[in-house]
Amino acid sequence: MPMSPYVRDLRARVGHDLLLLPGVTAIIRNGDRFLLVRQRGSELWGLVGGGVEPGEEPQDAVAREIAEELGLDSVVVRRIVGAYGGADLVTEYPNGDRVSYVTIAYECELPPMAEISFADHELVEARWFSEADAALIPTRPWVDRILQDVVRSR
Repeated sequence: MPMSPYVRDLRARVGHDLLLLPGVTAIIRNGDRFLLVRQRGSELWGLVGGGVEPGEEPQDAVAREIAEELGLDSVVVRRIVGAYGGADLVTEYPNGDRVSYVTIAYECELPPMAEISFADHELVEARWFSEADAALIPTRPWVDRILQDVVRSR
């Protein structure tokens, strides 16, 4: 998804300087497997997620991100797994914009027989992985930490 009007306004004021932004992450689970996604232009696998807009409840934001990225409107948001930040969630985009995300991770469930479609064309691939299989593929640095927490908290 393109930059939100809120972030665009901030960027007009601060340029490429580091922004601290709130985010949400969806841990979509099917038994012992997790849905991981790959964004256009990246070989790294990650989880569905994105920014929280001003005035938006984080739980609503995670449902919105799933709808935008996977084309699914009837997701069930179950529970908060944890909150994450730190060096693993600092990103520099190709245009030089720097962001440090603090994200709330939610365990989510897709409706039975859900048909995934890459609605906003941000993602190019989605696959189900066990935690062990996810450890063997190239993922964003924070993915293993979140998956370990969701498995431990069961």
